[in-house]
Amino acid sequence: MPSALPDGLPMPEDGALPSEALGGSAPLGFYVHVPYCATRCGYCDFNTYTAGELRGTSRDDYAGHLVDEVRLARKVLGDDPRAVETVFVGGGTPTLLPAADLGRMLAAIREEFGLADSAEVTTEANPESVDPAYLAELRAAGFNRISFGMQSARQHVLKVLDRTHTPGRPEACVAEARAAGFEHVNLDLIYGTPGESDDDWRASLDAAIGAGPDHVSAYALIVEEGTQLARRIRRGEVAPTDDDEHADRYLIAEEMLSQAGFSWYEVSNWATSDAARCRHNELYWTGADWWGAGPGAHSHVGGVRWWNVKHPAAYAQALFGGRSPGAGRELLAGEDRRVERILLELRLAAGCPVSLLAPAGMAAAGRAVEAGLLEASAFDAGRAVLTLRGRLLADAVVRELVD
Repeated sequence: MPSALPDGLPMPEDGALPSEALGGSAPLGFYVHVPYCATRCGYCDFNTYTAGELRGTSRDDYAGHLVDEVRLARKVLGDDPRAVETVFVGGGTPTLLPAADLGRMLAAIREEFGLADSAEVTTEANPESVDPAYLAELRAAGFNRISFGMQSARQHVLKVLDRTHTPGRPEACVAEARAAGFEHVNLDLIYGTPGESDDDWRASLDAAIGAGPDHVSAYALIVEEGTQLARRIRRGEVAPTDDDEHADRYLIAEEMLSQAGFSWYEVSNWATSDAARCRHNELYWTGADWWGAGPGAHSHVGGVRWWNVKHPAAYAQALFGGRSPGAGRELLAGEDRRVERILLELRLAAGCPVSLLAPAGMAAAGRAVEAGLLEASAFDAGRAVLTLRGRLLADAVVRELVD
């Protein structure tokens, strides 16, 4: 959840959507943003708040405000018959709230919209913020997937990231989640932290694989302006990792995860089976519909994208006054949606249809095939699919294809 909100059109006070945006048939999901953290990690620029930054509101009241937005969503979407297929509770650290609060939020979605029989219900968790009893309560409330922020197995790497958990705790959490009955467990990793070596990264992958999750996400560290880590690099306290090192770490991840039975299905995500994939993220990548509830959360329904006010106090005040917490919105034109499909779907193992490409993009795709960045056989079959080398240069390939 980026810290900066875009400009956009004014949001109606009641949150009403244009009639043409309603009545869609795409899958419907819910993203729930819990913007609280015990401490602020040095690399993070998400919309999060520590206890000292919560002027005018308390996290004790948060579940009630979130339920109010779910009820607003029901009014805005009217008689839309779609049951919710995915719920993802992210943050921040959702598990700083009592498990009963997360269960209350999920119950509101279930009561207002209904959950599909096979609904995927995920929460993120900090490894130090849960224990077996907490996990059991989440599972009883209906959560069936959990994602732990591991980041690294090396203490000195965690220190640079300002992560507070103990090495080994994320791996223990996987076992505790399995014992609580969670069907799917993810571990999030970050590579390219200043001071991390190839051996450090291999150790992190070894630890993650050995813990037995069925999903691993591995992201290159992006140093965002305004973060503590960016300031430390600017002062010369730590050295940034370059693109070549990022590429080397990605290749190590692909090799080790593939050997362990994981397959990539999106550039930064690997799963042991189709069932283990994060269906909520697939909903984003394929342009389906989702309602984002919570401060700073983004939504998309029927070609309308909007975003909520950032601070929890402003969010609570809007809902208390019977108003939408939306800060602005944009209406996506057909060309916008075509470009977004290329940007997102090209990152998937299935790629994107070449029919989406304009003539200049088709010519660029042909050159990418010749350069070994796109698979020739898939291109002949009408799809643009990244090769391993293409995945290393995905952003550059996408820029060429959307022209």
